[in-house]
Parts: sequence; C-alpha cells; structure tokens
Amino acid sequence: MRDKGPINRLEATQHLVSRAPQALIVAGPGNAKFDLAATGDRPQHFYIWNSLGLAPSVGLGLALAQPQQQVIVLDGDGGTLMNPGALVTMARLAPPNLLHIVWDNGQYQLTGGQPTATATVTDLAAMGRGAGLQHVTTVTTLREFEAGLETWLAEPGPWLVVAKIDDSPAPARPPKDPVWIKLRFMETVAASSSYLFLKEDN
Repeated sequence: MRDKGPINRLEATQHLVSRAPQALIVAGPGNAKFDLAATGDRPQHFYIWNSLGLAPSVGLGLALAQPQQQVIVLDGDGGTLMNPGALVTMARLAPPNLLHIVWDNGQYQLTGGQPTATATVTDLAAMGRGAGLQHVTTVTTLREFEAGLETWLAEPGPWLVVAKIDDSPAPARPPKDPVWIKLRFMETVAASSSYLFLKEDN
C-alpha cells in the first residue's frame, strides 16, 4: 500500500470493488469507467460513454429509486466541473445511500491533458460544502482512501469524496454498447430489488 500520494486510480478502484462487491457503481465517461472495467466487468457496473457531467445525476436518480442499495458514482474532476448543479441537487435531496467519488488529477486526461480548474483555483470539496453537502472529504494517499472507505460505506451520506490521483493511463476498456449496458444494468437492478423485497418480506 502506498503511504504517500497521489493516489493510483486503478488501485483505489480495485479496493473499492473488493469492499463493496454488491454496490451499484456508475462510472463517468472518462478513465473512471476504464478502471472499473479493469477490476472485472460486472452486471452491476454502469459505464457511461460520451455524456460528460452526467454520472452524478444518473447516480443520484438511481440512489433515490433504489434506497436499499448502496450506489457509488465514480467520476473525474472534468465531469464534475461540467455539471456542478448535480452537487446542489444531491445536497437538497440527500439520499443516504449515495457515495460520489471524484478522481481529481487536475486535467482532462483523455483529450490531451489540458488542465482543469482544479489544477489552479478550484476546490471541489469546497464547492460541495457550498452546495450544502454535509459529508465532504479530500484524500491524497491510498492509505487515507482505504481507511476512509470504511466510514463512507458504513455511515449514511450522501458523501462527496475528492481523491487526488496520479495521471496513470487507463488499463482496459469496457463494452462499448450503451444499449446493452443499459439493459443488462436494468435487469440487474430489478433482480436485486426483487431479492431485497423478498428478504424483507420474510
């Protein structure tokens, strides 16, 4: 385990999936979805292609619709900056089962490494607090991420976690068939909901 930052995105994603194997995970259109695919493609993984900024909105809607499920959003700083209004809505509706992790390396890595505003003047954690989110934190090392994850998964949210990462390249590619991804994910959510309903009924 690395004691000093920045965080390796893939290592953090692998640890996340190992600690929350049944969570519904929404990954934004950047490297977040590539790392998630590299941990092993699963039907409860929802990969977003091309719709920069929409991952937190999709995750928020999912958390509200599936209150018994742990929902995790993985997105980059570029995607979060594209849709800051999602933080406001997340704070206002406040689903306790939502964990939003922002991988922040201060750049639009996939399009050439152009710097984002977080490379200079913008603090995403401060933006989250300003939006009204009550559970916001920034982590800079893998040790901090792994220790924090135990709290983020156990205590009600919503949580906004800004993870300062390195610029390691993405190692894998998920399926590039948005319709198939959607249908598979919907079937998985429906099956999970039915299981939870029967479990509670008994």
